[in-house]
Amino acid sequence: MSDSLRDQLLGLGFKPAPKPERQPERKSGPTPGHKPGGRPGRNQENGSGRRQDSRKPGGGSGKPHSPHKAGGNRPARTREEIDLAKAYAIRAQKEKEERIEAERLKQEEARQRREAKAKLEALLKDKALNDPDAEIARHFPYGGKIKRIYVNETQLKALNAGELGVVQQNGRYLLVTAETLAQAEAAFAPSIALKVDPDAPAEEDPYADPQYQVPDDLVW
Repeated sequence: MSDSLRDQLLGLGFKPAPKPERQPERKSGPTPGHKPGGRPGRNQENGSGRRQDSRKPGGGSGKPHSPHKAGGNRPARTREEIDLAKAYAIRAQKEKEERIEAERLKQEEARQRREAKAKLEALLKDKALNDPDAEIARHFPYGGKIKRIYVNETQLKALNAGELGVVQQNGRYLLVTAETLAQAEAAFAPSIALKVDPDAPAEEDPYADPQYQVPDDLVW
């Protein structure tokens, strides 16, 4: 269009056509800090402009490096130390077994003692010959002390002749026949408090004489 025609059109009120806007040019190369394919590189810049390394200081897996393994400085035990340790272990095991065996024997002894006392109690039932009206004291040693039982004159002669005997049961002293005394001894020997041997010399049993005087300072 010539300038004269353009001028004539502008004069008639027509506006000129707007000019097209220019588009920014795109760069064809990769953006900084990125590898081809869109994956960020190892050393990617952070917001502060510093490069951030994904590796830990010192490299490797980050675990502290020890020049020696645990216990590496401990010296190996000598043959003598090993033998000594074995000896201590054998001794400790033996002592343990001995304690267990001693406890077992103790419990077994207690069991047998209970059974023997129960058998003795059944044996002595209604067998005691103690006279409630007896006034003669017959002394005898038992359990490291001097004990006594009251008898009548007939019982005293039979007791000194070995025809009768004395059994201890639950703190009581029972007068029984020689036969019952023998059975009691077989059931539980520690219960026999007085068993007279008629053939023994008289001086071996000074308490056989009812006139025997017991010292006043005797602890009963």
